[in-house]
Amino acid sequence: MLEIDGSYGEGGGQLVRTAVALSAVTGKEIRVTNIRKNRPNPGLKQQHLKALEAAARIFKAQISGLFPGSTELSFAPVEIEGGKYDIDIGTAGSITLLLQCIMPALPFAKEEVELTVKGGTDVAWSPTIDYLQHVTLRALERLGYSASVTLKEHGYYPKGGGKVSAYFKPCRLQGFHFLKEEEEKIKGISHASNLPTHVPLRQAEAASIRLMEAGYQSQIETQSFEAFSTGSGITLWTGYIGGSALGKRGLPAERVGKSAADEIIPELRAGASVDTHLADQLIPYMALAGDSSYTVRELSLHTATNIWITEQFLDVKFKIEEKEGLFEISVS
Repeated sequence: MLEIDGSYGEGGGQLVRTAVALSAVTGKEIRVTNIRKNRPNPGLKQQHLKALEAAARIFKAQISGLFPGSTELSFAPVEIEGGKYDIDIGTAGSITLLLQCIMPALPFAKEEVELTVKGGTDVAWSPTIDYLQHVTLRALERLGYSASVTLKEHGYYPKGGGKVSAYFKPCRLQGFHFLKEEEEKIKGISHASNLPTHVPLRQAEAASIRLMEAGYQSQIETQSFEAFSTGSGITLWTGYIGGSALGKRGLPAERVGKSAADEIIPELRAGASVDTHLADQLIPYMALAGDSSYTVRELSLHTATNIWITEQFLDVKFKIEEKEGLFEISVS
């Protein structure tokens, strides 16, 4: 059994998600202790529990320690099954973070995996569903990953109710060296549910103006609709670089749009091949694919933690070099 200190590095839910996925790939039984030890509310929260339950179903795993506030769990996978699964997080818990818990293992499934997931598509502290579709999956395709994710309905905090269908095919991952892509017009989607139609328009306009001031052209689609939950958001992307912001009660739409632009502009100016959020997401896939690299403007604690946990499972070594103000991260 592999013993893992869940408080290492960033010490959050991501460490647990990566550990569970790589446990399934390698067949190694794990015990994770000190889960989210240094957080204001330590231990597993509702959305972590739902992700782990889903992983246990798909990986036919025996799991213990699955209760709110648990700071220790054990996970013993049997095999990565294919088939259809319906998963309801039951809250606005992040759909994209739930998918992070299982996606690295799905290339090794016995057959196709089809998921219908209900929960939050656009919630704080997690990638938006548009980011997953237009940045993460685009990058993973370069590594040979085969998946499609379709948004059925947006779900915002606190009610959730979003719905996503996802389809994954067994595939052979292959190494890829991410290079900075030629500057293209920044694309985006600005959306709002159960709010006046001018809200997504104002978000998009504010983002567009801010990007123009920084020297970047943009093309931002606007969407206004009625759904189970009320909220708004905007995601911007070009190549392997993205930025997003979410609306909340009392926050002007213009500030939401400007925030999304202010998130992507430093990433673009740095000249790196991937953004700081994608950088940590790619680590387990690069290790499984082998012979891959990228540049990023800063080495985040999330990325360093994901490198550490990945190296506990796989016979790989990541190399980090500082070059011309950027960090080059490679694995062989």
